[in-house]
Amino acid sequence: MNYELFIAKRIIAGKKYKNSISSPIIKIAITAISLGIIIMLIAVATGTGLQYKIRDKMAGFKGHIQIVNYDANNSDVSTTAIKKDQEFYPKFKNIEGIKNVQVFANKAGLLRTETDFEGIIFKGVSTDYDWSFFEEYLVAGNVPNFNQERTREVLLSETVVNRLQLKLKDTILATFIKTANSKLPSNKKYIIVGIYNTGFLQFDKNMMIGDIREVQKLNKWTENEVGGFEVLIDNFDEVDKINEEIYNDIPSTLTSKSIINAYPNVFEWIELFDNNVWFIIAIMILIAGINMITALLVLILERVQMIGILKALGSNNTSIRKIFLYNASYLILKGLFWGNVIGLSIIFIQYYFEFITLNPETYYVTTMPVYISLTAILLLNMGTLLLCFLMLIIPSYIITKILPSKSIKFA
Repeated sequence: MNYELFIAKRIIAGKKYKNSISSPIIKIAITAISLGIIIMLIAVATGTGLQYKIRDKMAGFKGHIQIVNYDANNSDVSTTAIKKDQEFYPKFKNIEGIKNVQVFANKAGLLRTETDFEGIIFKGVSTDYDWSFFEEYLVAGNVPNFNQERTREVLLSETVVNRLQLKLKDTILATFIKTANSKLPSNKKYIIVGIYNTGFLQFDKNMMIGDIREVQKLNKWTENEVGGFEVLIDNFDEVDKINEEIYNDIPSTLTSKSIINAYPNVFEWIELFDNNVWFIIAIMILIAGINMITALLVLILERVQMIGILKALGSNNTSIRKIFLYNASYLILKGLFWGNVIGLSIIFIQYYFEFITLNPETYYVTTMPVYISLTAILLLNMGTLLLCFLMLIIPSYIITKILPSKSIKFA
């Protein structure tokens, strides 16, 4: 029989324990543990959620990896055509983890109304395009239908629609700049069949999605000529590895760029979230540990007589320390339980009701995204329990300084 655990349970269950002088200090320690795990769960959920949401939005607009001409063009505009007939299209044969390969071509232009105008990038896509991203953020209408000989249907952001005072099903006049093969600007009319709002203003404010055949005609390209290829992958964590494999697999006249390489500033910024989260976790565990040390010392000092009696009956210091460490572990587990209940409740409420909003110009999202995995929950709880327990081992050595003759005599 584990008599140390038995005594610890009797102490915890005793009425004297609940009404003792140490009771307020114990409650403060439990509250500190609870608040610590609540803040850690929220920090991890929001930090991870922002990272995932921002990178998913960027991949929705640009793909995880783009295959383009090997030249000095760093703009969003497709200037030189690439042959559509490639060995890797429509599917890479030697590379695993690729979900879809889709063609695209971009053209710069102006949307004009009688009173205003707005600069846009017309992104032409084809029937192989994965619309799941834009379908998620549609606020009105539907995605364009390319299963016809010619379509003038386009998808436009709510930001641009509001600026130009347009609405669904309106016809919009677009003017495209001249190219080497087209000396005069081209005027085209398009129908707004869908309105989206991703909250990513960097792209929302100027991206119009339509038929790639329109861009091909504007650039005097053939049906076999495109601006580039977008590659969607299954696991974002493998983007650098797959990008290197793609680079080695494509012709030397082409190059591949991951969105991490294309937008390094954004990804360096979101990587800072990890540092902030780790800092918060360290601070919360330290605060919780200090509170638990205080509670343990008060528990020990409050039961000096009991410690003396146990020593007089033959218990060694290790056994008595186990009694108080079991007691402290119960307090930690109690704090973790209530912290998880409250913390996860807040996360789920935010996930379903989105009551916390953000400025999209700063954070690229309109509401605070949250994401947390079971693995993260388990690691946070196990890590907090273990580190707090280890912090209690040293102060528990005070028990070795308590002498039976003095503690019993002056109790």
